[in-house]
Amino acid sequence: MAYRNGTYIAFHADGTNVPTESDIKYYNLMKAWTAKTDDDFSMINSHDKTSAVRDSSLKTTLRNRLKERLNLSKHMVLIIGPTTKNDTDWVPFEIEYAIDNCGLPIIIAYAGYDYILNPKFLSDLWPKALKERIENGTVKAIHIPFKKEPLIDAISQFDLKNKPSTSLNYYTKEAYKEFGIPI
Repeated sequence: MAYRNGTYIAFHADGTNVPTESDIKYYNLMKAWTAKTDDDFSMINSHDKTSAVRDSSLKTTLRNRLKERLNLSKHMVLIIGPTTKNDTDWVPFEIEYAIDNCGLPIIIAYAGYDYILNPKFLSDLWPKALKERIENGTVKAIHIPFKKEPLIDAISQFDLKNKPSTSLNYYTKEAYKEFGIPI
């Protein structure tokens, strides 16, 4: 069996490859944080574990490559932006495969929020595949803002052997204070 040490990052590309016009900007920011060596942010990017695919690749090739990457991962970071719930193709597939086949814990990172204290209030942002798994309790997830400090903590803490206890975990006000995030 392959060594599952990667962080799989899922985001809604919104039909574009222009970095500033979709949630790919958050993925690129995580890659930039990892490339810097002067702080604590680090991750092994599961997308770097297999050869690249192009937009012109067959859907079957893309799907197989995503499965391969998820199978090499210890958790998934799901970036939720305002249009993520509208994705009817890749994000739902990634969520379903990550949870149903790989048993990955999900770090749900919400763009545009400073803190998350009641994930249920954000349920209108959830893609259907995620919402179903939260409601039936099959996903183990932590809900955090897309901010560096909570991401560092969640990525270092949650994996296949140490999953969040429920589908609606979140950090406390005290944790945000420790992260230096005012509430």
